[in-house]
Amino acid sequence: DISRNNFSKSANILAFPAAHHLNFSHNNFDSIKLFRKFSPASKGLRVVDLSNNQIKQDISQIFSAIPLSLVELSLADNKITGNLPETLPTLGSMWRLAIENNNMNGTLPYFPRYIPRLRELDLSNQAKNGGLTGSIPAGLSNLGDLTVLDFSGNALKDDIPSDIGNFAQLKRLNLSNNRLSGIIPSELGKLVGLEIFDLSNNYLENRIPSELGNLDSAMVLLSGNGNFTNRINTDLVPLALCSLHNVDLKDNAQLCPPERNALKKFYDAAKGREWTESTLWLHEYESHCLWFGVDCSEDNSTIKLKLASNGLSGTLTKNIANLTRLEVLDLSDNGIKGKIPTEIGSLSFLHRLRLNHNFFIGND
Repeated sequence: DISRNNFSKSANILAFPAAHHLNFSHNNFDSIKLFRKFSPASKGLRVVDLSNNQIKQDISQIFSAIPLSLVELSLADNKITGNLPETLPTLGSMWRLAIENNNMNGTLPYFPRYIPRLRELDLSNQAKNGGLTGSIPAGLSNLGDLTVLDFSGNALKDDIPSDIGNFAQLKRLNLSNNRLSGIIPSELGKLVGLEIFDLSNNYLENRIPSELGNLDSAMVLLSGNGNFTNRINTDLVPLALCSLHNVDLKDNAQLCPPERNALKKFYDAAKGREWTESTLWLHEYESHCLWFGVDCSEDNSTIKLKLASNGLSGTLTKNIANLTRLEVLDLSDNGIKGKIPTEIGSLSFLHRLRLNHNFFIGND
């Protein structure tokens, strides 16, 4: 480990024949002394960290003589240029390849053929020199152990391959800040183990699949894209997605109306699945103004909620107070239990309230 010094010129990573792990990061090396495949050191070397230097070499030159024994290679935060070679050396043991924050360009090789055991692949932020271009190759899901896939900050275009949804182990998917277009594949909703799902700042459009609502453990970032629409209403994101906590679009009142979320919570608390009539309630794309028993004003504010004699049970959630323009609330002749939430008192437009013939309790 000679990291965090002021070494410069060429880094000779094969100068230590017995070393398995070399950390040359955070120095001022401007090149790598080309790896010699038949050097004794090349057979035992496992981990090389050359990140945060000033290396200006061509990436194809670096790969041309890389030790085949490597399991980890970090070249992040340098000034590496050139195209990734279409044909890579076979690196059967490598599980981490990190070359983010450099100046590479060209298209992506088919990594499963050459580095089949990859778990972390980060080629992000090459855009200073044009960035990586072309399409994301289909078949990347053959990297069955992949946990990190980061191609953000490049110039990749065309559709997102649907088979990316087959990554069973994936924790971070970042394709942001590219030129990707078309629709978001519904198959991405299968990535339930994700912690980061970032497709922001592309040219994605049309319908956002409701299946993304399955990503309840992830930070979901979709802003800065084209014109997200759906076949029913041109300005609504699916309800399942708007209901998640870590979605950047949830604070966009046009795409994710807060009243729609409030009515969903009301439905869940009052056991909506057991109601006598619940037409269009919790529909992923229909406006809440079309849900049974809901009347809205011209600006889509809920002004009436009339569900008398409709088999409601459960409880009345305090989120009802989020319907701030509500004028009529009629939940009479049902089986709602518990206390009447005091938050109802904040509904300043409410002039008709009917909660009779339920099972509410409380003192006055």
